[in-house]
Amino acid sequence: MGKRGRDPIDVDVAKRVRALRLRRGLSQNELSDALGVTFQQVQKYERGANRISAGRLFRIAKVLDVPVTFFFEASDGFRNEADEHSPAADFDFLQTSGAMRLIRAYARIEDRGIQLTLMRLAESLAEE
Repeated sequence: MGKRGRDPIDVDVAKRVRALRLRRGLSQNELSDALGVTFQQVQKYERGANRISAGRLFRIAKVLDVPVTFFFEASDGFRNEADEHSPAADFDFLQTSGAMRLIRAYARIEDRGIQLTLMRLAESLAEE
């Protein structure tokens, strides 16, 4: 890591903040209001452009209702990016375009049989 390089752990924490905020259904404005910062600051945190201080991370954890340790679980900054079943890979997926739309749509399907059919279809398409 160079003098101005981003620490891989900071970037991983940033991804987890974004993914958890999205999972909780909060906008960047809502999170920024709860933290007392601008939404641009939240954007910088989520991109990993600005480091999140310990105190701010503590407040983020309280707003998102998780222990602070959540942001560091299985994160050593040197994980194997090829491990597609790692929690970090799940968080990377949540950053992709449309992922949260897909998850929210799936969650709104009340019929468990239809959910299972959709899951099997997606798995089948992924194997091709």
